[in-house]
Amino acid sequence: MLPIWMLSALMVGIAACGADPLPTDGLGTVVGIIDGDTLVIDLRGTQEIVRLLGIDTPETVHPDRPPECFGSEASNRLALLLPPGTAVLVQRDVEARDRYGRLLAYVERLSDGLGVNASMVERGFASSLHIQPNDGLRMELAAAESRARAAGLGLWSACNGPHEPLD
Repeated sequence: MLPIWMLSALMVGIAACGADPLPTDGLGTVVGIIDGDTLVIDLRGTQEIVRLLGIDTPETVHPDRPPECFGSEASNRLALLLPPGTAVLVQRDVEARDRYGRLLAYVERLSDGLGVNASMVERGFASSLHIQPNDGLRMELAAAESRARAAGLGLWSACNGPHEPLD
């Protein structure tokens, strides 16, 4: 995780470049979970749909695809890690939003410093997903995926990897 001073410097730099900045401290409260890699966070009174950066979980609510193997488990895991009311630190990378308008971020649980994005990959509930220019945790997430895959954790044993349709 980035130290607070580095996060502050990064956010100032992003704001100077004209990106739409988060509230200065990036602190928020979880409102709810949409699926395994998407949630709603209250950031100073504004509810933001947040897409977890650097990870991808099996689909459960995609309008054009059936639910994928291990999608429900991934959603349940994220809900367990971040129940409503959980205080979090939201950290952006280079791009602020995706094409759907969702805020792109790494999320850290404040109570114990758990990096939620990495935790989802480490336990086999998500695969790593690198989309440039958001490289902040690329190496960490790729290494976590390699370990989960080698250990046959989560979707790596239940589904032979991500994006398998449910039978």
